[in-house]
Amino acid sequence: MRIVHTVEFYHPRTGGSQEVVRQLSELMVQHGHEVTVATTACSDRPQKLINGVRIAEFDCQGNAVRGMTGEIQKYQDFIAGGSFDVVMSYAAQQWATDALFPILDQIPYRKVISPCGFSGLYDPAYKQYFADLPAILAKYQRLIFHSDTYRDIEFCRSNKLANIEVIPNGASAAEFNVVDPTFRSRYGIPANRPMLLTVGSHTAWKGHEEAIAAFVAAKIGAASLVIIGNTNASLGCLPRDHVASKWVRWRSLGRRQVFLLNPPRADVIAAYHAADMFVFPSNIECSPLVLFEALASKTPFIANDVGNSREIAAWSGSGMIIPTHPKPGAPPGYCQCDIRTLTAAIEELLGDKPRRAQMAAAGYEAWRTRFNWEFLATRYEAAYRNEAADPLR
Repeated sequence: MRIVHTVEFYHPRTGGSQEVVRQLSELMVQHGHEVTVATTACSDRPQKLINGVRIAEFDCQGNAVRGMTGEIQKYQDFIAGGSFDVVMSYAAQQWATDALFPILDQIPYRKVISPCGFSGLYDPAYKQYFADLPAILAKYQRLIFHSDTYRDIEFCRSNKLANIEVIPNGASAAEFNVVDPTFRSRYGIPANRPMLLTVGSHTAWKGHEEAIAAFVAAKIGAASLVIIGNTNASLGCLPRDHVASKWVRWRSLGRRQVFLLNPPRADVIAAYHAADMFVFPSNIECSPLVLFEALASKTPFIANDVGNSREIAAWSGSGMIIPTHPKPGAPPGYCQCDIRTLTAAIEELLGDKPRRAQMAAAGYEAWRTRFNWEFLATRYEAAYRNEAADPLR
């Protein structure tokens, strides 16, 4: 097949959407398909062919609500006039998807979309966007969702849309089957010291503040918390995380330490393998990749009840879910947990080694058989070919 994937940002940019599309694109190339990714131009991408995937860059910004600027017409002409067999647009509410809505009838080949959460569904500014969306989505031959329960799929069901399929997210076997045991020694974390891990960009919405607060309050003795994330220059929590990390070390006389890291990908994977548990009190999600990465590394997780984290815990048997409530001062749909509840969960799970071992084994087996990208890519290929959907796994 000749496939074009559209996504707002792509490698070397990092993030959940970028990782999903990268994994699918590179695996489909390995399976013999011709794959092009249409995405935002960036200066740190000198090559337009990455691991066999062709990159088509466009200088575009915005979305249908905020307005779209740049090479929108050039992008629309590229997609409508391309000699592709299928287009898959990943994530709504950004230009690479929204710019195609007016020209869907002009695209002469198969159209697939993975909306990825509908983060603006409760935002009054998006009222007309979502009023118009059912008629737009009806023009796609397949609608792919990562959850059987989240608000994006429920929105489509309530509007009686057909051609719905659930394909969960996952983690890469090629990455996580390689275990580097040196992470603790290289970062000065004793082998016998409990290590908690969280991974998420410093956007102020990934729960770093809550993770640090619960880490400080937990009665777990000497311990380390590793926070891995890149920085968002326009909206972030990194400065206050720096202050908090120093305060934790001072307050605990060095028995507790918070590491703020933005290491190479290999070290991110090594950190998963080195951790005793993964803590993820994020304020908003769709289907967080980091939880599947925890499964792949045999690391039990504690996560806020956001996105489909509860569903992932049920699928895998490897997670504890923390109840949430609306986050004061945040946009509609954002939530937070009670710190005391998160603290108690950390104490409970860290103190129960047999339970953690059982969760780790169950999560790993679920990932090995159902939630690895190598398997999931074949399900996307079947959807692209219009084959009957597999039952939800």
